[in-house]
Amino acid sequence: MQDHFDEPIAATYDASSPEMFAASVVDPAVDVLAELAGDGRALEFGVGTGRIALPLAARGVPVYGIDLSEAMLARLRAKPGAHAVGTTAGDFATTTVEGTFAVVYLVFNTIMNLTSQEEQVACFRNAARHLEPGGRFVIEVMVPELRRLTPGDDVVAFHVGEDHWGFDEYDTVRQGLVSHHFAVVGDRIEKHAVPFRYVWPAELDLMAALAGMRLRERWSGWDRAPFTAASRNHISIWELPPA
Repeated sequence: MQDHFDEPIAATYDASSPEMFAASVVDPAVDVLAELAGDGRALEFGVGTGRIALPLAARGVPVYGIDLSEAMLARLRAKPGAHAVGTTAGDFATTTVEGTFAVVYLVFNTIMNLTSQEEQVACFRNAARHLEPGGRFVIEVMVPELRRLTPGDDVVAFHVGEDHWGFDEYDTVRQGLVSHHFAVVGDRIEKHAVPFRYVWPAELDLMAALAGMRLRERWSGWDRAPFTAASRNHISIWELPPA
């Protein structure tokens, strides 16, 4: 796993997606995760700058986070309330921390930062390794937008604004995806590209089964709306069976 979130990206990460930090987006996710954690602990894979971990910890849930980017973790540690979130730098597909957790979670498409099927399978196994019996593994991820591709095309625009443009470039042979970002910074345009591996819900269920977990819930959003053929995202929750 490569670190694509170095200091220049970390420095502008929160400001680049302000809508994701809105209370209307954060609070429903924290509500679900706090409910799943109960009196137990929560572990976030790809904790980043703490968008979810910090408000979850503020609810009284003991939270720990793993992230490959030291620059992103530095931003988290500089925020108010960061003392309540333990952090470890490392690849969340393989890095382990001490103890077990009631809930392990990845949000905002982070599972796709693992760009091979082998890494994604390893992530599920790592989650199961950290869960207590009966614990839950939660993923928030997009449904691949292949239906938006016209024959012969491989690019979909996901954001077009006054000072930022984003395009997803699909590789349907290798199940790859590169997100291209173009942003106006002063009098110049900066480009940033991040590789991903898109993954289907049924494929995630198989990965969970390989790790000894079973699907319990799947919604189209944190508001628990039903997942349908028209859903563009999903929240999936798998359970490690009780001992």
